Amino acid sequence: MIGALRQEVRAAPTFTAWILFLFGLATLGLIAAIIVLVNGLEVTNLSNRVPWGLWITVDLSAIALGAGAFSLSAIAYLLRVKSFEQISRIAVFVGLVGYTSAMLALFMDIGRPDRFWHPTVYWNIHSVLWEITMCVILYSTVLIVEFLPIFLESNVVKSRFPRGPQIGHFLHSLTPFVAILGLGLSLLHQSSLGATYGVLVARPVWFKPSLPVMFIASAVAAGATFTLGITVFYENLVRVRKITWRLRNQVALFAGLMMLAYLYLKLWDYLATSYYSHLPARVNDLELLGRTTPYGLTFWWGEIIFGSLVPAIILLTPRLRKHDIWIIVAMVLAVVGIVVNRWNVTLSGLIVPLDWSPGAAEVFSVNPYRPNLIEWGVGMGVVAYALLAFTLGLRFLPMFPGEEHEHDHGHGPSHDDESGHGGEPLVKMTPRA
Repeated sequence: MIGALRQEVRAAPTFTAWILFLFGLATLGLIAAIIVLVNGLEVTNLSNRVPWGLWITVDLSAIALGAGAFSLSAIAYLLRVKSFEQISRIAVFVGLVGYTSAMLALFMDIGRPDRFWHPTVYWNIHSVLWEITMCVILYSTVLIVEFLPIFLESNVVKSRFPRGPQIGHFLHSLTPFVAILGLGLSLLHQSSLGATYGVLVARPVWFKPSLPVMFIASAVAAGATFTLGITVFYENLVRVRKITWRLRNQVALFAGLMMLAYLYLKLWDYLATSYYSHLPARVNDLELLGRTTPYGLTFWWGEIIFGSLVPAIILLTPRLRKHDIWIIVAMVLAVVGIVVNRWNVTLSGLIVPLDWSPGAAEVFSVNPYRPNLIEWGVGMGVVAYALLAFTLGLRFLPMFPGEEHEHDHGHGPSHDDESGHGGEPLVKMTPRA
């Protein structure tokens, strides 16, 4: 792969500049990470009152955006919708990049990264966080197994390891069984991420059984939208269609309907205030957040309007979703929406006072938090890693059926847009025929 990368660098100056930019950003992130590892979390703006901040937002957002891996793979291999197999490879790759990015953020956030292995040895079966940790470890292993056929079938591996495709084909035959395992593990930890907040009685803004369901719905919606958007963006880069118009419609409909389901749950939760237990403290905390923080503004405009409603409209409107640019806009808005949501959920419960005494909001001030440069540096380093992985993976690995031959001959397969995998040349971001 190094030789291929050198050849690409010499042939494409724009690609070279992009890679150098990402390496520079990753280097800054590495420097910031070393400062944290040497000096501890005291160099950040995290505190005992607000122990979770920017890095947990990056972690939760990356895991959510990787949810397209289990949802689209389940449709392809469990529901046996064969057309979805065209997009299952890139969905798995997006999931793997998302989960490894989340692990990098967690490695920096736990404070004692030398003890990252403790949950696998010291089982705390009563802890939701322990269950999440084990599910993430196991599901990451599942993603690696699903990703190995893609890696083994790449030209870089085949040229040095001729038996790679044979092993990859065997691993691919296990996909239905692996998809079942991945679906269970994903649903467990996606819901448990919401339950981590929702079980805390002393945090009225969090305390509600609806959070696990909302975490699953938002992750599936954003993950499927992100996977589709990345695919369409890649099609415009290589100027060749990789998925059919029919599949594009199916994925867009699935993502749009999941977005509407999440939006319904979100509005129901907000308007009903607390439909399982009417807590006055939760109403007081929401009012406090609205007065002293940008929570109200980011909730309505970041989460509801631009983060959920607009992407759902784009994905469910045939006239809009046939335009590449609108699919990409929906992807960007969905990413912004999921990041704002995870930020709001985390910080809304931490910056307001604990509900341990009547009138606590009037006695104790809101806990302030703003990420400092070190935190931003580490966060940007994680983002740089993800972008670098996407760039190199899409360039050198066969993410779509038939791409191994495309890399061999320098062009994509030619076939019908309704029945094949791609082949329609692109000149600019035009609507699908």
